[in-house]
Amino acid sequence: MMLLSSLLYLYLLAAAALAVPAQEKRVHHQAGLSDHVHDDSQNYQYDHEAFLGKEEAKTFDQLTPEESKDRLAKIVDRIDTDKDGYVTHSELHQWIKHRQRRYIEENVNKHWKDYDQNRDDKIAWEEYKNTTYGYYLGEEFSDIEDKDTYKSMLTRDERRFKSADKDRDGIATREEFTAFLHPEEFDYMKDVVVQETMEDIDKDGDGKINLHEYIGDMYTPEDSESEPDWVQTERKHFGEFRDVNKDGYLDANEVAQWVLPGEVDHADNEAKHLIYETDTNKDEKITKKEILANWNMFVGSQATNYGEDLTKKHDEL
Repeated sequence: MMLLSSLLYLYLLAAAALAVPAQEKRVHHQAGLSDHVHDDSQNYQYDHEAFLGKEEAKTFDQLTPEESKDRLAKIVDRIDTDKDGYVTHSELHQWIKHRQRRYIEENVNKHWKDYDQNRDDKIAWEEYKNTTYGYYLGEEFSDIEDKDTYKSMLTRDERRFKSADKDRDGIATREEFTAFLHPEEFDYMKDVVVQETMEDIDKDGDGKINLHEYIGDMYTPEDSESEPDWVQTERKHFGEFRDVNKDGYLDANEVAQWVLPGEVDHADNEAKHLIYETDTNKDEKITKKEILANWNMFVGSQATNYGEDLTKKHDEL
């Protein structure tokens, strides 16, 4: 019951965001590596947060230089996945992407036990369905005032679950369940993101989005209220940028370009930057010795509190 109520709340919360411009509400941007400006001439805070993740970077700020180097040496061993003594661009790129996805992993871990009812470290569709909707399934939501909404939610969840389930065995691994909860983070789930976006906005069900539906998804005017400037701007954006083929509608391809724009891979650029700055012999890969020689760029240390080792409150990386 609680899970179902929470799920409905999330759906209603999304629907209630009517006064939020489309570019803020619908578009899925990559999470930033850091909130700091990337200027190594000033400090390495951007590099610290990109390499460690924003929360873990705060922990390292409490360490002495010696402690930071010791922790960094252990991290290097983890990054060097093939154990050849070198960190390549590919290995460093994957590490940075992993650090940036920790918030997603923490969200999945928070819900995992709720759904993995038989504790086999997998989640079957039946487990998810029964945990989320089971209280009402036998009655087909007859006791719920807005039963059509719940039926629609169930249908949508099942379709998304099946899309995330790569091997089609009806059971989600942790990676597949992550794709189910966060489809915008996975290339193979992009069609689902686009389809759900179109269903949300396409009120007349004709399979395309007209200008009225596009604006209506963002803005509902009050009586005698003048239209805000940003709404007028969105009207222009619809015609000038969103509607690429100028037929007056947004089709699935145009919606994909809108809500899933191609973006610069910041993790890739940061990996290249760290290697360039650290690779003293210019062989395009870096050793633990080279990394530790530049430890302040990777992990740094403000050493603000030597007397209290805050790492005792955190798991090892």
